Amino acid sequence: MKKNLILTILVLVLVSAQAQNWQNDFQTAKDISASENKPIILVFSGSDWCAPCMKLEKEIWSTEEFISYSDEHYVMLKADFPKKSKNTLKAEKEEENKQLAAVYNTSGFFPLVVILDKNGKVLGSLGYQKVSPKEYIGLINTKLK
Repeated sequence: MKKNLILTILVLVLVSAQAQNWQNDFQTAKDISASENKPIILVFSGSDWCAPCMKLEKEIWSTEEFISYSDEHYVMLKADFPKKSKNTLKAEKEEENKQLAAVYNTSGFFPLVVILDKNGKVLGSLGYQKVSPKEYIGLINTKLK
């Protein structure tokens, strides 16, 4: 019993240590961006229906390399647009995501990664690309210059 408890705690610690630190509120992301002098990486995703979104999640966002780098250099914000009823967002979050899309994703592209400054000004954007996490970081960083 004691071994199972220790193993469970260890697994939870390891999983939480590797989890991406996503913000879920635009104003909070802007506040953190301003206080820590980091750009906001706003990701428009269809997490349960968009194949390139799922690839971006698996190949970039959830990698240890990207998580480690982004924690130090970016404020991560996701605007998700799931379609399956089991993944339905709360009404307030769905409305906030729609408002973000009305401003930053007027063409409705998925996935769309928008790089913003602390005031919400667009510095650049990109989509899914079949590259390594290091190369994707480089692509994001070219938009910051």
